[in-house]
Amino acid sequence: MDTDVVIAGAGPVGLLLACELKLASANALVVERLAEPDLTVKAGAVNVATARAFDRRGLLPQLAAAQDRMLERVRAFFQQQPQPAAGPRRFPKYGAHFGGLMLDPTLIDETVPELTGLGPAADVLAVPQQEVEAVLTAWAAQLGVEVRRGVELVGFEQDGAGVTVRLAEGPPLRAGWLVGADGGRSTVRKLAGFAFPGTDPQITGHQAMAEFTGAEKLRPGWNATDTGIYVTGPMPGRILTVRFDGPPADRSAPITAEELTAAIRRVTGEEVTVTAVHSATRFTDNARQAADYRQGRVLLAGDAAHVHSPFGGQGLNLGIGDAVNLGWKLAAVVRGTAPEGLLDTYTAERHPVGAAVLDWTRAQIALMRPQPQERALRAVFADLLATETGSTYMAKCLSGVLQRVAPVGGHPLVGAAAPELEFADGTRLADHCRPGGGLLLTLTPDAPQARGYDGRVRTVAAECPSRPELAALLVRPDGFVAWAADAPDTPGLPEALTAWFGAPAEAR
Repeated sequence: MDTDVVIAGAGPVGLLLACELKLASANALVVERLAEPDLTVKAGAVNVATARAFDRRGLLPQLAAAQDRMLERVRAFFQQQPQPAAGPRRFPKYGAHFGGLMLDPTLIDETVPELTGLGPAADVLAVPQQEVEAVLTAWAAQLGVEVRRGVELVGFEQDGAGVTVRLAEGPPLRAGWLVGADGGRSTVRKLAGFAFPGTDPQITGHQAMAEFTGAEKLRPGWNATDTGIYVTGPMPGRILTVRFDGPPADRSAPITAEELTAAIRRVTGEEVTVTAVHSATRFTDNARQAADYRQGRVLLAGDAAHVHSPFGGQGLNLGIGDAVNLGWKLAAVVRGTAPEGLLDTYTAERHPVGAAVLDWTRAQIALMRPQPQERALRAVFADLLATETGSTYMAKCLSGVLQRVAPVGGHPLVGAAAPELEFADGTRLADHCRPGGGLLLTLTPDAPQARGYDGRVRTVAAECPSRPELAALLVRPDGFVAWAADAPDTPGLPEALTAWFGAPAEAR
């Protein structure tokens, strides 16, 4: 074998997956068709679930610094408006909008259980996708992950022992596994023949960083017109337009200043002229999802597994969730510490989340349409968002805190993301998650132990004054609770250890 895993795609999903594998002692080789990172403007924010995943690996300070830079750009945008303003000091904690309907942070009830105790990750949101990718590129280099850019995957064959990956240039690679993290037009998905059902596109969207004249005629933020939707800001030069008259004739053709000018004028009705294009992309509301995320030794993650409209940055956050779910499971199978059947839980856990996001984005498109019926629906939905109940519900959904995995055990915490625990020695739960692997927290002197799991599950004895009712907690590498106990004699720990980390050493 040349490597344990070949990952096609060096975007955030592919990079994070490679890092998670490396952290778990499995080697991954990342091949990327593009010679340089794609700087096209994409997702503009992360959610709480994503920020907490970065926090568990010690990367939250880098995201916070990226957010500071983003907020400086936002403030510069507000200063350039016809009536200059200071701009926000920080973004809303849990998401900014749904279908362009803005959330009012003052209406969100942060005392509900789902929004309490989220830790410092809840204060990091405004991080563009390019910054996320830069953070992960640096971490991959630090871990020694090999990333080959300008290398295109053109084919592969799998057998019972591995996958032979063919590249446009150079000899083929032999690996145990292949993961397609190569975007919505995934070569891996197409060559493998994954079923990819869904709904066809009905809109044409443009998003660009550009220079233009006539910008003073445009209102900042999200705006609904008789012909579509447009957005300016929240940083200088950013504009987005959406038309509802069908998909583009050719999504792959170069985007010109003339095309952007026509799109802006059609939607806004203003004589705006684009004079320079720094980056631009077309998008649609094509919404599809692979029926299964695995075929033998080939797996999909991120946009390769699911595509949808980009509103709210859902694709970035969904892909990050895929990577942290798959990484430790695939590494365990590679190392032989867990049976191959563990990989079946990847599709089982992540497919429902992806399906929900697809419907989430379809609903946003419905609220944006310019027809009278949809505009009436938009008005009703705006009224709901203007209530504490509506805003709080939306905040919980947008933040990702409602995501769960199938529980194995009866404790309320099992299947949920681990709570933000602070210990008597000044450390937090996230601090103990940085090495990766499973984590058994023993919070009482007589709590049960994870015998036979050295190298797979670390045991940390700690005192947690804020949660005196907890006796012990088993946390998966992706931050979800696998077992919890309010009393030392609570059953189920051996079963949970075996389900997620394989048989103990003495039984293997």
